[in-house]
Amino acid sequence: MSTFRLPRLSLLVPLLAAALAAGALAGRALFDDSWLGVSVIAVAQIVLLLSWIRHGQATMMTATAAPAPATHDRFMTRTRRIASSLRDLRSAAGNLPDAVVLLDNEQHVRWFNHAAEDLLGLRRPHDRGADLHERLHASELAGWLHEGAHEPLNDIAAPGRPDRHLNVTLLPFGRRQRLLLARDISDLTRLEQVRRDFVANVSHELRTPLTVIHGYLELLDPEDVPELAPVLGEMRAQSKRMGQIVEDLLTLSRLETQEHVADERVGMAALLATLRKEAEALSQGRHQITLESTAEADLLGSPKDLHSALSNLVSNAVRYTPVGGHITIRWQRSGDGAVYSVTDTGFGIPASHLARLTERFYRVSSSRSRDSGGTGLGLSIVKHVLNLHQARLQIESTPGQGSTFSCHFGRERLLGPAGSDES
Repeated sequence: MSTFRLPRLSLLVPLLAAALAAGALAGRALFDDSWLGVSVIAVAQIVLLLSWIRHGQATMMTATAAPAPATHDRFMTRTRRIASSLRDLRSAAGNLPDAVVLLDNEQHVRWFNHAAEDLLGLRRPHDRGADLHERLHASELAGWLHEGAHEPLNDIAAPGRPDRHLNVTLLPFGRRQRLLLARDISDLTRLEQVRRDFVANVSHELRTPLTVIHGYLELLDPEDVPELAPVLGEMRAQSKRMGQIVEDLLTLSRLETQEHVADERVGMAALLATLRKEAEALSQGRHQITLESTAEADLLGSPKDLHSALSNLVSNAVRYTPVGGHITIRWQRSGDGAVYSVTDTGFGIPASHLARLTERFYRVSSSRSRDSGGTGLGLSIVKHVLNLHQARLQIESTPGQGSTFSCHFGRERLLGPAGSDES
């Protein structure tokens, strides 16, 4: 006489329960980065397994030979216990703060939790089986889904709650299913705005007193008090550096709140010549500086911001390259776009630091950066300027050999040498 056994199913329940309990004890949400994989699998398995328990049990029992009464009782007890555990897990998934929507391959809704009702505006039972793209046609999510949703969508208005902000991801699951995950980041967005306002306000308040202090220091003549000459020199240098930090912070605040740039033609031949002169003036003959320009194209964007970003890479190369080193400035074609790059033979940067170089005030070596006069904000400004021009920054470096900082501009930002747009 044959019986039906569920060894894998019975093992899955305690594993899922353990994952949920561990996440709770660690004080983490189920959908943070470290628990994302476990949570996604748990939610989907809960839905699919409960469906099997509800609809497949009678079929399985009919297809197998009639078990003995004792075996039948054990089987039924075990099945009820598993079903109860899975219902508890589905209840937990249904009350997660992040919206979860299970979709089939054609983006029809199979299941969603309570947060999806609140944040995405879905309704039971009307939206079960609905086309999610059509259901959300009036929101940013519709276009994103229509284009394939290949990359996460960051900081958008929630379709069900316009006053809330979401990060949305679409993940593949199983053979022909998808999971849409939407996290409410409204509190983080508000805190980020508070931070930006604080930095901007403090920077504005510091600008005037620093200007006054620096002005009075310039009036003092070291020859009148020779014994204070070193002190006055250091005070002037530090007040100038503080002023530069304030200016960089104000620039960052402006770039962060700026959504687009006023497009103008930026003549690259003239800009590259200016960048080379600035590098030579900063180097004062201590380095060999080379310019290679083969792209024969101008850029469409903000002349002031692009000059600020591109010159920052040049000044960094000069500051962090030992005397006698070589610095190469390049402007060349790459595929459909063009690349501006600065290569140096300086100290190089360990790979562990590369991902964080564009963070504010992040320094590979604090003492070396301060000695060179850097503010720790330059690369952050570069990143924001490039983002506004739909460009990206690539950093390659080998310790002891040097670094290459490359700005990749797309075809849409290029202008032909005669003034005609690239096509």
